[in-house]
Amino acid sequence: MRLLYVTQSYFPFLDKGGPVVKVRALARGMASAGHGVTVLTADLGLDEAKRKALQAVPNRWGYEANEEGVEAIYLSTRARYRALTWNPGVAGFCRDRLAGFNLAHIYGLYDLIGPRVARACRGNGHPYLVEPMGMFRPIIRNIGMKRMYHAVLGGPMIAGASRVIATSNQERDELLEGGVPNEKIVVRRNGIEVPSRLPSRGDFRNKWNISKHVKLVLFLGRLVSKKSPDLILEAFSRWQRSSRGAQGSVLVFAGPDEGDGYRQRLEALAAGMGLNGGVLFTGPLYDNAKWAAYRDADLFVLPSQNENFGNTAAEAVACGTPVLVTDRCGIAPIVDRRAGVVVPHDSAALEAGLGQILDHPEFAADLRMGCAGVSRSLGWAEPLSEMEILYRKLVPERRTD
Repeated sequence: MRLLYVTQSYFPFLDKGGPVVKVRALARGMASAGHGVTVLTADLGLDEAKRKALQAVPNRWGYEANEEGVEAIYLSTRARYRALTWNPGVAGFCRDRLAGFNLAHIYGLYDLIGPRVARACRGNGHPYLVEPMGMFRPIIRNIGMKRMYHAVLGGPMIAGASRVIATSNQERDELLEGGVPNEKIVVRRNGIEVPSRLPSRGDFRNKWNISKHVKLVLFLGRLVSKKSPDLILEAFSRWQRSSRGAQGSVLVFAGPDEGDGYRQRLEALAAGMGLNGGVLFTGPLYDNAKWAAYRDADLFVLPSQNENFGNTAAEAVACGTPVLVTDRCGIAPIVDRRAGVVVPHDSAALEAGLGQILDHPEFAADLRMGCAGVSRSLGWAEPLSEMEILYRKLVPERRTD
């Protein structure tokens, strides 16, 4: 089959979060299975260094690159507002190339590329799927604009899709509540791709001068209100004051700031709580640096208000690190009492969760032992197989190659 993947952000723009990693894993997995895969995305800043690393070359729409059998088309960006970009080349791409694909898979919402491709697919009878990636329900900020997007662009795009992909039962429920027909929804979990060789334990602590005797709590992800880093900061402060075993513990925030000063607000909040020496901001961590942080953490926390799955928690589990997640994360039922603890989205509940794991070594050891079994169930093989079966079901026989 010839597959078109459409996404607002793609590799190498890892600062845009887990969706970049997910779409890349799915694209490379399908390519390795023998399918032709093209990723259509926006140029979010392909400077000379990135172009050289990708071996990207100019084309009529912007740039193109090839990686492990995946063709990536980076559409020239003419205007930008926050994460939204205007990429006029998408019209020409659809006119010239869309007929060569059997099916399109559109990832995410709140961009202008996906709706344009969806409209072209509807115009010529091409099947397409939409995977909202946790964006279907408007929350946190710009709610009015998001609702307007759904009314004008998102609604028709989802209505015309052959299927809508949810990555957890939690996301499926959100889609149902939003009016998406049950028969159109397919639940397919995310997977994790773990390096063949993980960094040695101690690498992260050595780099940041953290003693092996210090309890290290890790938050790894974008510093945005949706993920509630302020909530875990408050819970950590209270746990540190109340627990006799919390002496010298450290809370690590590893992730990019969205550019709206959120990190500065967290730093001020930590200072106001008297946590100057107990909180470390590393900035974003990628590749080996990311895996080294997972390996050296005593506990990984994902305190999100809403998380359709929770790839970072899955990656932490793959490194043998117990997790503390809220019940608003799609991965919660998978890890609960096996590799972690699930609590309500509440500061007091998070504080209790910290104590439950960090103050009880035997319980923490049981969770670490459980990580291996959970990790084995979170690979990409099963999701990729499910997607291939679904694609073949949706592609008319006359268009299969």
